[in-house]
Amino acid sequence: MSRLRTAALICAALLPLATSCSGSGGSASGTDTKAAGPGFPYTVTNCGVKTTYQAPPQRAVTLNQHATEVMLELGLAGSLAGTAYLDDKVLPKYAKAYKAIPVLAKEYPSKEKLLGANPDFVYGGYTSAFNAKEGTARDDLAESGIKTRLNTESCTSGRTSLDDLYREVTEVGRTFGVADRARKWVREARATVAATARETKGAKGAEALKVFVYDSGDKTAFTAGGKGIGNEMIKRAGGTNIFADLDKSFTDASWEQVVTRRPEVIVIYDYGTTTVEQKKRRLLDDPALRDVPAIKHKRFAVMPLSDVVLGVRAPAAIEKLARQLHPEPAHK
Repeated sequence: MSRLRTAALICAALLPLATSCSGSGGSASGTDTKAAGPGFPYTVTNCGVKTTYQAPPQRAVTLNQHATEVMLELGLAGSLAGTAYLDDKVLPKYAKAYKAIPVLAKEYPSKEKLLGANPDFVYGGYTSAFNAKEGTARDDLAESGIKTRLNTESCTSGRTSLDDLYREVTEVGRTFGVADRARKWVREARATVAATARETKGAKGAEALKVFVYDSGDKTAFTAGGKGIGNEMIKRAGGTNIFADLDKSFTDASWEQVVTRRPEVIVIYDYGTTTVEQKKRRLLDDPALRDVPAIKHKRFAVMPLSDVVLGVRAPAAIEKLARQLHPEPAHK
């Protein structure tokens, strides 16, 4: 079962925190923060859970790659007591900092393993990070005195937008006393997205291409619906998601629907044990799809799964996707 299908269906001792909350942003060096400072107490409501922080957490655990990379981008490796569940390698600029963080499990750690890290904060990327059956729901962890955060893509009402991403980074920055770093990242992210929009507008054939996302699936196609950040990224990159009308971040669609909607480009999500080439071959060898324009012209784009979720990779990933959808002339 695909990693995202699972998420959709079930809908450390550390150094004293040292740098001020006005430290520079975008660092993966593991710079610490003060135990308290300007901006505290800080109260935030995240996915229906209201939490007040008297000081930044000091022993955080991240579950899922995009949660981990938000922390690393904000220079908070030194605040991490543990991490778990990568879909692929962290970005090279985070590799040194990531290597110093204890990895609690390849996927989600057991409750015993999680509590063994003695966290005061757990940051989950997907709803599946907090599992009531395992005793690791947000309420369960609160009873153990552990504060939590869930990536807002899992609970945003309506469609997820880049504003939700900016809010995610801003709130994490404020939670850890590094609001200036978060603001700097948001400014730079907005500039990157704006630059991509200008380039895409001037590209040859800049009309929105019909895009089908193939995550996984055989009897049905597991794809990106209209609610997740992936849909927004396709739009920003100069495409139109053929399943934008489906009110889920990820969902199943029939192959008959794929044929009827005639995508011009297929975006393959790359992760797990099934390779991109295997996914392409499954699509190209399906006789039912032979008249689909994207199949006839063998037009594929490839995006790592960690690029297309609500995380700090998204602004650069929009540019990466735009270059694949509209390769000329602006993206030579």
